[in-house]
Amino acid sequence: MNKKKVVLAYSGGLDTSYCVKYLSEERGLEIHSVLVNTGGFSQQELDEVEKRAYAMGVTSHKTIEETSNYYSSVIKYLIFGNILKNSTYPLSVSAERVSQAMAIAKYAKTLNPEYIAHGSTGAGNDQVRFDMIFQTYLPDAEIITPIRDMRLSREEEIAYLKSKGVDMDFSKSAYSINKGLWGTSVGGKETLTSKGYLPEEAWPTQVTKTVEEDLELGFVKGELKSINGKEFEHPFEAIQALEKIAAPFGIGRDIHVGDTIIGIKGRVGFEASAAILTIKAHQALEKHILTKWQIYWKDQVAAFYGNWLHEGQFMDPVMRDLESMMESSQKFVTGKAFFKLLPYRYQLIGIESEHDLMSAKFGNYGEMNNAWTGDDVKGFAKIFGNQSAIYHQVNQEND
Repeated sequence: MNKKKVVLAYSGGLDTSYCVKYLSEERGLEIHSVLVNTGGFSQQELDEVEKRAYAMGVTSHKTIEETSNYYSSVIKYLIFGNILKNSTYPLSVSAERVSQAMAIAKYAKTLNPEYIAHGSTGAGNDQVRFDMIFQTYLPDAEIITPIRDMRLSREEEIAYLKSKGVDMDFSKSAYSINKGLWGTSVGGKETLTSKGYLPEEAWPTQVTKTVEEDLELGFVKGELKSINGKEFEHPFEAIQALEKIAAPFGIGRDIHVGDTIIGIKGRVGFEASAAILTIKAHQALEKHILTKWQIYWKDQVAAFYGNWLHEGQFMDPVMRDLESMMESSQKFVTGKAFFKLLPYRYQLIGIESEHDLMSAKFGNYGEMNNAWTGDDVKGFAKIFGNQSAIYHQVNQEND
């Protein structure tokens, strides 16, 4: 008798290890585990996870290298939109989970499984993101979530795995770390309440740089292509290189406070030096290059795009429409942004671009103009304010 197949989103941690044993031994399913690398794993770590999966008893294990596509399909638009949720958080984990779920679902379709599973609990955002994308791509596959469905505690999971003879490190770190291309989240006891900041030792990258450094970021049509004059074949490689330069300064650390998809408030620490510097550089270029109405409408589009992505609605076709608008706005966003990097902070020095609208040949703000006369301005002001003046005169609101 052939066993029914289940594709399991697998990381090698406690929750997904429990899922392997439970789904195989209690449900009698054939397990096909899959891990999606979106920039957070080294090759050595990937090899170790694969070895662990087979030791746990999976029938097959698949590692999908998704970093390049993750950038091209998601991160690029977060940069184009200068998206920081609640003006703080670069959507490090939410963007990553959407990309991972899509890659897993596409791979699962090739196996035609009866089930698809993930190790999310019932308390966070990831359960919604995975569920919505899985049900979109594999509507005929039943979604199984053992940890959520049985409301298991960490202690219950550990006890079960020990009873099955599983030998792994069950010691719990004081902090939960999730690393990816667009940043690393950090959760701990300090983020469980409304007051408290993570201690120095909690941050994955320690501050080892204390002497200021100059930084030059080069963009071509809105994409990061060079750092300090060195060009990169792919923007995601530039992002990885920038993280190595800036993270040891402690730049890009913060705590995000936001609304979860399921309606509760949450706090999470993060370090995302490359994301923050890339967005701030890109935004500075746009301030000089785009018109005020391009900036205004792109800000509206970007706010919706970031929120809808955060809530797992990446597959909504409106997202492709918004991406087209944002991509169109990047036609002339080419140039360089300059920073000084210092411990725990940075200074944005300015930009250079041949598309800079702040050109001296049209005049210097607050000083003099070269392209119009005083009489031109008088006539413009009279016409521009004409309707407002008529309104107040008719309604006598100035009396």
